[in-house]
Amino acid sequence: MNRFSRLAIAMSFAAAAAFCAAAVAQDQGQDQDPAAQNVAPSGPSYTTEAPPPQNQPGAAAPAPDDQDYAEQPTETATQPPPPLPDYQQPPPPVDGYIWTPGYWAWSPQGYYWVPGAWVEPPYPSALWTPGYWGFYGGRYLFYPGHWGLHIGFYGGINYGFGYIGFGYEGGYWHGGHFFYNRVYNNINARMIHNVYSYHANVRAIMARGNARASYRGGRGGVQARPRPSEREAWREPTAPRMSSQVRNAERSSREPGQFASRNHGRPAQAAVREPLRADRNVRPQSHGGGNAEQHH
Repeated sequence: MNRFSRLAIAMSFAAAAAFCAAAVAQDQGQDQDPAAQNVAPSGPSYTTEAPPPQNQPGAAAPAPDDQDYAEQPTETATQPPPPLPDYQQPPPPVDGYIWTPGYWAWSPQGYYWVPGAWVEPPYPSALWTPGYWGFYGGRYLFYPGHWGLHIGFYGGINYGFGYIGFGYEGGYWHGGHFFYNRVYNNINARMIHNVYSYHANVRAIMARGNARASYRGGRGGVQARPRPSEREAWREPTAPRMSSQVRNAERSSREPGQFASRNHGRPAQAAVREPLRADRNVRPQSHGGGNAEQHH
């Protein structure tokens, strides 16, 4: 073996070692929670508390306290939505897509399941705050999700896959790239390169109530109130659901197998494998006191 062959082999081993070191650096465990930056800065937080007592005969219907934290409700129902189903998450298609969990939506024919999906964010560093159902005065109101730079209030609902009721533990933005927490995501290592592992203290974060409950307040619902950081997130510029997300819901409303009356809480399609593309030229709008130029 001549000198040049030995040199080539040595260079190959060095390159392989450097690649492995980089891979380990990208997938190392974390002592501190890097996804904590998904929560908006605020004053001292406080533990979750139950919403005002309801279901009392003759009691006046309390005014929803979500108006300072969420989009205006778009759906109203008289029956509670079914429990959240257990389902498998498809792997993200490429780096940079955000998981949007499935949820129950309402139509005159009853509740139907909108599948979870990986979605291309509408602008850099955007995060998804899921929608949720809230119980007020004998009615269930649905507050749709939205995009923003921090995670807002989503009713304390544990949707899974990093949406544990407060904040988002599925990943975080850094330097224009999204880093995925493999503890909460189904990762294909051949497609996704920015990964890490961190186990959040779910018991300390989750609100009181049924772990599979799909609504906030009322009997059997999650007992949670918005936290100061979630209010701050709503004060920042946000953008509503994109057209691809609306079409995903509309398609589900036409599929009999998605309706709870047919599937008994087990949707025919709980998640879609085809990712949803972003709308173009999305401009987040401020709700008062936000900074549109703030990015991670």
